[in-house]
Amino acid sequence: MQHTNSQNYLEENLRDIVSIMVAQFLQKSTYEEVQIVVKELLGFSEKCKSLELHESPSECSHQLMTTFLEHICNNQGMADKHVLSDCCKTNNTARHKCFLLSRKGDADYRDNFQIPNPEQICAMNKENPVSVRKRYIYETSRKHPFLYGPTILTMSMCYETAIQSCCQEENKTECFLIKLDPIRKYIRDISLRHRHLCAIGIKFNHKVAKAVELVLLTKKQPKANFSEIAKLAIDVQNLHQTCCEGNALACVLGRSRFVNYTCSKQATLSSRIAPCCVLPAPFGGECIINSETDNKRLSPLPLSWFMEDQFVCKQFTDKQDDFLQEFLYEYSRRHLELAVPVILRVGTVYQNLLEKCCKLENPLECHSHGKEMFQRVVRESHEHAKNHCDLREKLGDSNFHDRLLVLYTKKAPQLSAQELVMFTKNMAASATRCCPLSDEQQFVCMEDAAKLDLGALCRRHEAQPVNAGVGHCCDDSYAFRKLCFDDLQVDGTYISPPLSCDQVISFQDDLCRAQEEEFQTEKQKLLSNLLKQKPCATEMQLQPVIVDFIHLAKKCCQAEKRETCFHEEESKLIEKCQSLLGG
Repeated sequence: MQHTNSQNYLEENLRDIVSIMVAQFLQKSTYEEVQIVVKELLGFSEKCKSLELHESPSECSHQLMTTFLEHICNNQGMADKHVLSDCCKTNNTARHKCFLLSRKGDADYRDNFQIPNPEQICAMNKENPVSVRKRYIYETSRKHPFLYGPTILTMSMCYETAIQSCCQEENKTECFLIKLDPIRKYIRDISLRHRHLCAIGIKFNHKVAKAVELVLLTKKQPKANFSEIAKLAIDVQNLHQTCCEGNALACVLGRSRFVNYTCSKQATLSSRIAPCCVLPAPFGGECIINSETDNKRLSPLPLSWFMEDQFVCKQFTDKQDDFLQEFLYEYSRRHLELAVPVILRVGTVYQNLLEKCCKLENPLECHSHGKEMFQRVVRESHEHAKNHCDLREKLGDSNFHDRLLVLYTKKAPQLSAQELVMFTKNMAASATRCCPLSDEQQFVCMEDAAKLDLGALCRRHEAQPVNAGVGHCCDDSYAFRKLCFDDLQVDGTYISPPLSCDQVISFQDDLCRAQEEEFQTEKQKLLSNLLKQKPCATEMQLQPVIVDFIHLAKKCCQAEKRETCFHEEESKLIEKCQSLLGG
């Protein structure tokens, strides 16, 4: 039944699937331009839809991608418009990689939620509901180029249902707000996760990506046996790699096969996925991904074998990868309360322990102390999260953001003030969301948020290196990335370019029209720029200039002659600032 649904769905939605691929690569193209390219590719892609789901789609879908890239490169105007001409000078493999790197991320598009014009969207929906959904697919694809195709298809159907429902309501605007905002937030969040998973696959070796999937799958399905989880981890890792390559058709086919296999094994995997397996395509896949953990608590006793058995070193030496995976599996299913990065830290500690102990004359005596080491790394991770939340509670949200800005300006002063404000804003928002939760949930939430926030910072470093300290934390260990950044100190090698106060203090009339959030951003950019000049300065030393900036802005914005007020007061503040900087 599931297989038939998936096959029919593929055949009926082939145009939409190809549209996703085109829009995610050609983000500057209009809806009409995308449809022209799609029409030219459909002739070839028709061959792919006849594939049975158990057959490999790789050759067909790979050829579709090659044909698509050739189509762009044969159209000089199109290649120039999307700044892809240099990519076109390379061969197929390098060309594909170049195209992938050229995609602009979600952050390049404003996330302001705009409710559709009720009368306009409802009139369009009445006349042609299919067109409304297709335009939604186009907009979502170009704004979220790292979002997997099956997710876009699923959410487009949710969007279509919401539009149809709200157009029947008397208060359409309120209905759109209630039903469309959760869709937007889900897309934003899952897109960040997809991009993060893609970055792990590129940045680290396949063992790290596989370990992440193994832990995620085990935590969700702790009653499944190791061999089943290990197989699924490889399958899911390969699926991520396929979807990260931007081939929407191969991604949809791969997701369908994953759903079919998982549903055929639901008795041995998890009882929680049963409702997902009766859903029509494409909803089953998204449902399985978001299904709850099969919360089966297991005895901690079998874990003792990994520390106390005399044959541990033989197993580790003979089949190191399989042995370490089995440890991660057993540890994960007995610690469902821990976040993925924390479990990976335990796994890294165990591997390092065995590498040391198995060289000794009495390895058992050495690795029998593993449990205490695991407890220590979990405790340290927990303390880091708790200290973060304690600081937020003490300072309040606004001052907590300022403190993060000060810390990260010292860690990464090479970033622009705007970038530092943006990165720390996301970190502060994560704390605001996570810290009010119960102790156990707070810990998981903070770790989960940190991997995404720091992942974004590391992608920035990858694109344009920041400094050696940031590079070390990003590159050395995925598991310990958060703790590394927490412990990162002032970059002593940074020499700030000469900057006078009149370059960072500028009162403009549009400051008076700024929203509170925009005003806070300007204040924080000033704080960051001052700190770059005086990296050893404390917040207390910089505070007088920041306080005066806020006071004078408010004073002059209320004055009758704003321009005169700004001119007079700005010079006083610049003088105080120069005195602070020693100029």
